[in-house]
Amino acid sequence: MIADDRPTLGIGMVGYAFMGRVHSQAWRSVGAFFDLPVRPVMAALGGRSKEATTAAARDLGWAAAETDWRDLIARDDVQVVDICTPGDSHAEIAIAALAAGKHVICEKPLANSVAEAEAMAAAARAAAGRGVHAMVAFNYRRVPAVALARRWVAEGRLGRLHHVRAQYLQDWIADPAFPLVWRLQRERAGSGALGDIGAHVIDTAQFITGELLEGVSALTETFVKERPLAEASAGLSATGATTPADGAAANPAANPANGAAGGTAGGAVATGAVDVDDAALFIGRFSGGALGSFEATRFATGRKNALRIEVNGSKGSLAFDFEAMNELWFHDHTLPAAEAGFRRVIVTEAEHPYAAAWWPPGHGLGYEHTFTHEIKDFVEAVAAGVAPAPSFADGLRVQRVLAAVEASAADGSRFTPVEES
Repeated sequence: MIADDRPTLGIGMVGYAFMGRVHSQAWRSVGAFFDLPVRPVMAALGGRSKEATTAAARDLGWAAAETDWRDLIARDDVQVVDICTPGDSHAEIAIAALAAGKHVICEKPLANSVAEAEAMAAAARAAAGRGVHAMVAFNYRRVPAVALARRWVAEGRLGRLHHVRAQYLQDWIADPAFPLVWRLQRERAGSGALGDIGAHVIDTAQFITGELLEGVSALTETFVKERPLAEASAGLSATGATTPADGAAANPAANPANGAAGGTAGGAVATGAVDVDDAALFIGRFSGGALGSFEATRFATGRKNALRIEVNGSKGSLAFDFEAMNELWFHDHTLPAAEAGFRRVIVTEAEHPYAAAWWPPGHGLGYEHTFTHEIKDFVEAVAAGVAPAPSFADGLRVQRVLAAVEASAADGSRFTPVEES
């Protein structure tokens, strides 16, 4: 094996489910495709179950397993803590890691409340003064087409921005028999579609435009208010707990693609209340004067992961849909009418953001690459001793928008200013 004399950067990750698997893939691949100033070492994986965590560490490429995140933070071979847990534990883990002098990357949304996010942002500010840095993991910023959109807006190619239309559409809980997983419980998730996917589209819109949302008017709705209790879940699939009298099979009407189990022929189904939103709609005003419309729902049947954004300006427009993630549509409004119209740009050229590290032009990237780009940017910032972006302060700003949306929806859609930091 060829010797590698670069300094090492030990990584400890907490959580090994959906986000943990994706982050593990990113840590494994980042050094193979990007020339990093340090060599990331996957030192330890943290989880509650010794057996399950050990198995996940083996399968995902981690050198060791810990069953207490405090022990993971205390390890001498860990310099970075990667938080891939549900939102109810983000604040405690991140604040402890920063206090221990460990750099932190934390999944979105930053926290389950503004108060928690404020505490995390304050801890990050204090740590930065000691050379310790933190980043919130909004991976869609790292889609090459989204990064290109930001570049073109910053270069003034759209002129003055007038409109932003942003949607994040999924359908994975549209079946009322889908179980009550943690993403449908306020205590664990903070909010529903709003925080889970709405946070992404808020950050993406603010990133592309370079402007902040200043106020919102909102509606939210919970379409299915009771669901079967979850017996087991993984990623965006689950099985429901039942109390069958005769061991009868689950309701065949349940959607097998989602792993959902319905009622039983011989017994009752144990259910629980859904106390988060299934969908959120809101309009808003940006700091530069543009008007925005936003939609986040997990009930858009047929839409699997459609993060869509269109920005209209005085000189042109951009449009993006993650379900066609290697494409960016651009309209140059300065051209004569006979030549004008949207044109498709395939964002796979070496000149495009991140693309040079990967495949020949036209050989598209996928979801997992956004996390590799995210880790690449984070590692480079940490190695250079500079603040990575988006910061915990950026995550706090998104959290304030989420809070304003919930406050507006609870107050008859009254226009609600986004609280300033």
